[in-house]
Amino acid sequence: MLPPLIERPLVGHGRLRAENRRRERGVTIALVAVAIVAMIAMAGLSIDVGTLYQASAEAQRVADAAALAAAQTISASGITGAGTPGNDTASWELVCGGGTSLATEAAVSVAQQNTIGGIAVPSGSITVNYSVGNPAGTANADCSTFGGGFGVNPVVTVTVRQTGLPTYFARIWGRTGNTVGATASAEVFNPSSSNTYTAGGDVVPVEPRCVKPLLIPNYDPLNPNACTPASCQPFVTTANGSIFDQGILYQGAGVIGETFWLMPDCRHAGANCTLRSTPPQPNLNPGASPRIPPLPNLDYLPGQTSNSSAAVPACASGSDNYEQAIAGCDQQTVYQCGVQLANNVDLSENPAAGDSTDGAQCLIHQAAQNNDTLTALGQDVLQPQWAKPPSYPFQIQAGTSNPITVLQGSQVTTSTSIVSLPIYDSTVATFQPGGVTPVTVIGFLQVFINYVDGNGNMNVTVINVAGCGNGQATTVSPNPVFGTSPVPVRLITPP
Repeated sequence: MLPPLIERPLVGHGRLRAENRRRERGVTIALVAVAIVAMIAMAGLSIDVGTLYQASAEAQRVADAAALAAAQTISASGITGAGTPGNDTASWELVCGGGTSLATEAAVSVAQQNTIGGIAVPSGSITVNYSVGNPAGTANADCSTFGGGFGVNPVVTVTVRQTGLPTYFARIWGRTGNTVGATASAEVFNPSSSNTYTAGGDVVPVEPRCVKPLLIPNYDPLNPNACTPASCQPFVTTANGSIFDQGILYQGAGVIGETFWLMPDCRHAGANCTLRSTPPQPNLNPGASPRIPPLPNLDYLPGQTSNSSAAVPACASGSDNYEQAIAGCDQQTVYQCGVQLANNVDLSENPAAGDSTDGAQCLIHQAAQNNDTLTALGQDVLQPQWAKPPSYPFQIQAGTSNPITVLQGSQVTTSTSIVSLPIYDSTVATFQPGGVTPVTVIGFLQVFINYVDGNGNMNVTVINVAGCGNGQATTVSPNPVFGTSPVPVRLITPP
């Protein structure tokens, strides 16, 4: 027989159950209290862990920014064009020779402009070291002790530590502060004859973007001081892609710091470029012509620019692609380093007719030319102004027309006046009048544009030279290193 659905409790048992319930009163409150303590502890622990994760991520960003700042300083210094430090040890020390050098100070300054956990990073918690080729190499705070390998592939490694980060739950065990740290490495890479310093031989070439369409022949107009195409020494040795005249001119000899004129190898009349000299000439005597600048000088030719450019300033309002590529950024034209006949000179453009002047003056924020005199008219300038060679390391003073007005008159580390130009092999080029001629780019020249006159002539100072890897026959690669500079900078910190 099944029990009834509702069973009445016996009188005695009912008293016993009521007594048990009275004894259990307050247990829930105790359990809730214990649970609240556990929840608060877990919340505090999660806050501590979250704070540490956030601080760790901030430390990594600080280290990344500091390493890139130091690497950019090295790139803009021209060290990678100086070769071995034998005759330039003093120059290397100024750039990355320890605590007071430019690159080290740049890293420390950038790190201290940021915070980790809301606290500024003290300078004593920032370590800057340099090595050759990879961050695992022998590190030293003074780069001037390294050999030629550092001049090809400098690496800077920055370590930051932040102590005294606030804690919450950890204070229960007496821990009142936490410490986080991070390390970042950035490299500067100049492909010039880099097989000399790499065990694997061939290396990946660079492929800079936003290159200006001013193609220059492989003649150094200052080496020797007077030269002809038959006797002039080159910027780049075509046999192995090395820089011919390594060194920093301020220290006595070398291509870095040379100042000369670039002028269009085109007559001023007509819409097309009618060549003034074939092949392009170094050191053309101006004679009585006001359109040929003083010695030393070097001809350039217009590159083919079939695409529109990005970041074109309003002052380059014309529709001409060539002018806009000078004033803005031609991101689509690929200047393939070392690839046979991969780029074109376009003589349907006449850079002497005003396009070069308008585009370059717009680029560097120079006011209208003033009777072609060497006077700073608002653009950024190398200090001391018009020095030949300029003092080293290079120092750039923001001009009155610099769009970042807060920096006017102060020292800056980069400038729109710094441009990259292709160097082509003029010994194998035969130009078609008014047409397109394929040329082989064998390197890049990075220069600072000091001044542009009304005839398309540009006074420039050499900041860097980069040859095409191991020579034009061995540098074809499907995986080039991209960058806006022929001496690119990138983070290589392992994950």
